[in-house]
Amino acid sequence: MDNVDEKIIAMMQDNARVAIKDIAAEVYMSSPAVASRIERLEKNGIINGYHAQVNMESIGYRIKAFINLDMEPMQKKDFYPFAQQCKNIVECNCVTGEYSILLEVAFHDTLELDLFINDLQRFGKTKTQIVFSTAVEHRIPPMEKIKKP
Repeated sequence: MDNVDEKIIAMMQDNARVAIKDIAAEVYMSSPAVASRIERLEKNGIINGYHAQVNMESIGYRIKAFINLDMEPMQKKDFYPFAQQCKNIVECNCVTGEYSILLEVAFHDTLELDLFINDLQRFGKTKTQIVFSTAVEHRIPPMEKIKKP
């Protein structure tokens, strides 16, 4: 990746629907050259999708929470399929520390969240934090080249 690739990615992160001709003008390249670079970034797994960012509250998901789950390693073979099929799990991470799993979830109300936690506890002990507000939404950190010695 070079500075042009980084500029292309930055523009697409700001607006995934930005026109290739607008990117081309910004990076002083032809539209076909930019399209070729985007295709290469996709092929190499650097760009792995395009998504609409949806305001969860506007579609009824008013409760966002983080749930820590402490479970035995052998339960993962049963837990991961459960997590995959549960559409209220926004993100599932295997983590270090007292708990082994960190979930980000979204629900319409606290009753739904409570029912989910009750179901989740078959896998182990939970600790839940309900989000009051989010000061910084999910974002991608800046791209900086790794300096080689």
